[in-house]
Amino acid sequence: MTVQKLDGVTFAQMVLSGAHHLTNNAKKIDALNVFPVPDGDTGTNMNLSMTSGAGEVKKLDTEDISEVAGAFAKGLLMGARGNSGVILSQIFRGFSKGMEKKQTINAKDLASAFDTGVSTAYKAVMKPVEGTILTVAKDSAQAAINEAKKETNIIVLMEKVVEEAKASLKRTPDLLPVLKEVGVVDSGGQGLVTIYEGFLAALKGEELPEESVTETEMEEMVNAEHHKATQDFMDTSEIEFGYCTEFMVQFEDDKLAEHPFDEDEFRNELSEHGDSLLVVSDDEIVKVHVHAEYPGTCLTLGQRYGSLIKMKIENMREQHKAIVGDKNRQAAPKEKAEYAIVTVAMGSGITALLDSLGASVIIEGGQTMNPSTKDITDAIGRANAKNVIILPNNKNIIMAADQAAELAEENVQVVPTKTIPQGISAILAFHPEADIMENKENMDEARKMVKTGQVTYAVRDTQIDGITIENGNFMGIADGKIKATHENKTETVKLLLNEMITEDDEILTILQGEDVEDKEVEELVNYIEDTYEDFEIEVHKGNQPIYSYIFSVE
Repeated sequence: MTVQKLDGVTFAQMVLSGAHHLTNNAKKIDALNVFPVPDGDTGTNMNLSMTSGAGEVKKLDTEDISEVAGAFAKGLLMGARGNSGVILSQIFRGFSKGMEKKQTINAKDLASAFDTGVSTAYKAVMKPVEGTILTVAKDSAQAAINEAKKETNIIVLMEKVVEEAKASLKRTPDLLPVLKEVGVVDSGGQGLVTIYEGFLAALKGEELPEESVTETEMEEMVNAEHHKATQDFMDTSEIEFGYCTEFMVQFEDDKLAEHPFDEDEFRNELSEHGDSLLVVSDDEIVKVHVHAEYPGTCLTLGQRYGSLIKMKIENMREQHKAIVGDKNRQAAPKEKAEYAIVTVAMGSGITALLDSLGASVIIEGGQTMNPSTKDITDAIGRANAKNVIILPNNKNIIMAADQAAELAEENVQVVPTKTIPQGISAILAFHPEADIMENKENMDEARKMVKTGQVTYAVRDTQIDGITIENGNFMGIADGKIKATHENKTETVKLLLNEMITEDDEILTILQGEDVEDKEVEELVNYIEDTYEDFEIEVHKGNQPIYSYIFSVE
């Protein structure tokens, strides 16, 4: 079978096939987590991100591959979750640029698009690490470039891409020592291989295995979280801008000659007519999402630059009434606050603690449930402030937070907190009278001063950092490194604290997990008081899942 040209219809099938195959294998990819903890979420993050991209593709009815690739890239961008999802979105953002202004592409075009995707992704990562999804993308793209010099059949080229992606994946443990030590390949790289396998299957007309988790179920997971976050906090009467308005403008040269397009200027114009604004453009199209009271005005502003396509307008007041009912309560529009802090947390006790310390909006999430770029941009909008500081509280959410900050209209800064204790320390360093950059600097310094400990259980046998861990045993983790393991939880805690606490430390904060009884905590406090003299101990019921204890040592 030979395919010399690739159009939008076939590429859309490739995207949907890649998403389908990733859905089937998400749990397997999750299991490749380096640490044997019950929170491996690379497969879940990539799956949710890919589902968002595929969802945008499903809405299209076009043979234009540039339009399909652009929609796919933008859907990935807004749905990106975790580092793996953000990197995936950047790969296909660059990939779509390689298809700009092309209705169909040949083998050389496809190879070039893969290569552009790699360049874009590497630029997006501050400190690229080899032996990851980036390496798999780079090696397979180079294979495509080499193959395209002698091969015009796109199927053969894609076979080469998949072949080299698999070979590169096998080499990841040689490039990243921790992978070799644990005996796994890179999970993000495995996710990319899975997507490429789906692409190839669609090209060859092959069937993939039946889904173990359906796309509908994945969408329901996302929608349930979004529904909870966005519907219950307000009355119908409080909706100032009642129409969710989405449209795209296909640029036209004659109109651009009269009204040259400037994305920032267009965004500022639209901001006067609504909120929850998102404007994303390339050389051919601008995509707009805005909540407006008069959507026709927004459409008219966009029409100055070209033809309106893909329009959707929904009455949010009617939607909200259907979900929560109309409480008939009138409220005046709220003015923007000077400052807001947006943070991420999992566990009712931790959420309450962050709220009491001054967090403005708390996104439910963390391990196993990383919020997407869109979740964070929505939270920024709900914060309703001129200056917003984001505390991700998880290393796998920082990239999505950075991406959301870049998209936001407000003045947004990210303090890269990697744990809940770092987030708490950062909030305590916030000063409402200081400017945002001074606050960012002070909060960043504060989060570096705290040591974080976590206790959880192993989900498989492994050996890492010279420690042999058995499935089902408990592990003590200090600032991201496994320091202790034991079959008994209390013994694990003692071993961990012995590694963490020094004679210079004075304060220990204990966040009690949902699986820990009060009596167990009382016994632990007594042990700490007997073992470590002149130590101030605070205990909070965090009710967090996965981690029986989270410790903060200062």
